[in-house]
Amino acid sequence: MKPGIHVLFWIVVVILLTAVFTPYYSSIQESFYFVSMLLPVVVSTCYFFNFYLVPYYLFTKRYGLFALYFIYMLVVSVYLEMIVIVLAFVLLAEYSYENMSPVSRDIFILAIALYFIVFLFSFILLIRQSFAKQSRLEQLEREKQKNGVESLNVKVNRRNKQIILTNILYIESLSDYVQIHLETGETVTTREKISALVEKLPDHFIRIHRSFLVNKNMIDTYSKEEVIVKGQELPISRSYKQNALEELKRVIVPA
Repeated sequence: MKPGIHVLFWIVVVILLTAVFTPYYSSIQESFYFVSMLLPVVVSTCYFFNFYLVPYYLFTKRYGLFALYFIYMLVVSVYLEMIVIVLAFVLLAEYSYENMSPVSRDIFILAIALYFIVFLFSFILLIRQSFAKQSRLEQLEREKQKNGVESLNVKVNRRNKQIILTNILYIESLSDYVQIHLETGETVTTREKISALVEKLPDHFIRIHRSFLVNKNMIDTYSKEEVIVKGQELPISRSYKQNALEELKRVIVPA
């Protein structure tokens, strides 16, 4: 998850815990103070479990070590909660056991609240990972379909024209129209946007500039500033340079 989502999650947790504990305190302010003291324990336990134990032991099927470290985590979290209880006794109850809230002195209730949040965080992560995996599968399927395409269909003078992909040298965007330069020397002009053509074309067509899309199978040589396609020099812009060079160096020897 992005940092902003993490921050939002913990803000919501603080608000909910404060609301839940408020009936057991004399004021919402005292409830907030107690939640603030408990929060470091909750956050550290949550991240240790979800970003260390689960990926490094549970997902790698090291179940024995996962169970062992989980027990260690339980013990440590209980000790930390006991420290929070002592702090509440000193700072909120002013050394008076009678002034302590039933919540702030019940280690069992605090443990339930702690691990409810830990497993809620785990559930949210699993849901997000599930959506991310589904999105990735859909993207791979789209890429597979694109890579299986052998021709490009464009509108030329209100008529559909099929262009064999292996004949395309590069595509050039010029204001409100696009020119498709072919190996035969022919140029096909269409009013389709170059960004729309990017979505239709397979992976061996690389965007090197906002105005140029090249067939990397047709590139003779390249440098950090330009590519040469059948003698034609085409610039590589700064905004596309990193991705373009990564793609080019896989199959082409630079100049």
